[in-house]
Amino acid sequence: MIAVKIKDKNLTVQSSSAVIELRAQALCLLAECSAAAKTEGVTRLYQAWQAGTVGLLASLELVSTQPLPGRPAKPDLVSPLQVEKRSMRTVEGRAALIHALAHIEFNAINLALDAVWRFSNMPQEYYADWLKVAAEEAYHFGLLNARLQSMGYEYGDFSGHNSLWEMAERTQDNVLARMALVPRTMEARGLDASPPLRNKFAQIGDMEAAGILEIILRDEIGHVAIGNTWFNWLCQQQGLAPIATYDSLAQQYRAPALRKPLNMEARRQAGFSEAELALM
Repeated sequence: MIAVKIKDKNLTVQSSSAVIELRAQALCLLAECSAAAKTEGVTRLYQAWQAGTVGLLASLELVSTQPLPGRPAKPDLVSPLQVEKRSMRTVEGRAALIHALAHIEFNAINLALDAVWRFSNMPQEYYADWLKVAAEEAYHFGLLNARLQSMGYEYGDFSGHNSLWEMAERTQDNVLARMALVPRTMEARGLDASPPLRNKFAQIGDMEAAGILEIILRDEIGHVAIGNTWFNWLCQQQGLAPIATYDSLAQQYRAPALRKPLNMEARRQAGFSEAELALM
């Protein structure tokens, strides 16, 4: 059982429950430590939301009573510089690379769930969007973990780093900063990295891994577009200029610099304006 505090009352719910208020359930799933239970729970919650059996109280002020995010005992979290080398010339090296991708997707599930529960008083479409993202990230994680298993490995067999979640922690009190710096900055890196990585797997004949990366790129364009949609909506609501606001937030929250070359076409599809692309 996982406890969720709603204002001054304690609501205790089971993390596998399919019918409950959306944001409270998202918080329960975020606190879930089992990767299998988290991914299965996210999928069920999204299906229940689509079926209309989950309610939404956007004004609820929720407080976690569990450490966040819930994660399994493995992988060990280390500095990005200490993550295992990922040579494409060995099975172990390719497995380490696929593991790194699976770890990114697992973190992305947590990021999407956090966007659902943490920020109150947003439009219903906002919560629906980020629940959809969480479900698609869970699907990606499942594909990558199955590929790992086919190579004789499991999620947790290699180390991972925590830079994605660190940015979530920095922006936990500011939904505008979260939309600016997690989907539009950290996750948008995948738009640039996926095509060359997909080509490397194809060149060595691993068409299964290459196909998974094609699915991820397709869906991640949509995820970054969701980030752009809500960043621009928030800027409009607050009377802010998007480009100047992004620059200010990137400096305030110490966002990492862009790594070139950039996939301009994918970024364009994801909703970056031509004016913004010209400055990248």
